[in-house]
Amino acid sequence: MFGFLKRKTREVKAPADGEVVALESVNDEVFSQKLAGDGVAIVPVSNIFTAPIDGVVSKIFSTNHAYSIKSTKDLEVMVHIGLDTVELKGKGFKRIANEGDEVKAGDGIIRADLSYIQEHAKDIITPIIISDESDVRSIEKKLNIVKIGDVIMEVS
Repeated sequence: MFGFLKRKTREVKAPADGEVVALESVNDEVFSQKLAGDGVAIVPVSNIFTAPIDGVVSKIFSTNHAYSIKSTKDLEVMVHIGLDTVELKGKGFKRIANEGDEVKAGDGIIRADLSYIQEHAKDIITPIIISDESDVRSIEKKLNIVKIGDVIMEVS
C-alpha cells in the first residue's frame, strides 16, 4: 500500500566463484580504508569474472585487470581482479566483453589465469566496490562461500 515509502534495494552478485570477505581485510590501503568506495572482496577460485549487476560495461582498463558496470538504476560496481595487477600489463587477462556492451549479471567480462596472477601479483583477492555511492544509504554484505550469481551485497 505504501510502496512509495519503500527504499529501492539493488542486488550485487558474485562476479566469480570463491569466498567473500570483508573489504577491511584486503592487504591494500586504498581498498581496506574504502578510499575507492565501499564493498566486499572475493578470493576467487574460478577463471571467469562476470558482471555483478545488469547494465552497461562502462570501463575496462587497458590492462584488463579491472572493470566497471553501470546499471540503469544509478548503481556502478567496479571489480578489481587481484592487487597490484596493473603491473602485469595485461598478461594473464583476456577480455571477453567490451566497453559499451549491455550485460546481464553473470555474463563473462574477463578471463583470468589465476595461477599466473598468484605467481606474479601481490594477491589474487578481488575487491568489488560500489564506485558511485551518491545514492547509497546502506550496504548489506553477505560474507560466504559463493558461486557466480549468488547475492553478495544488497544496496539500498
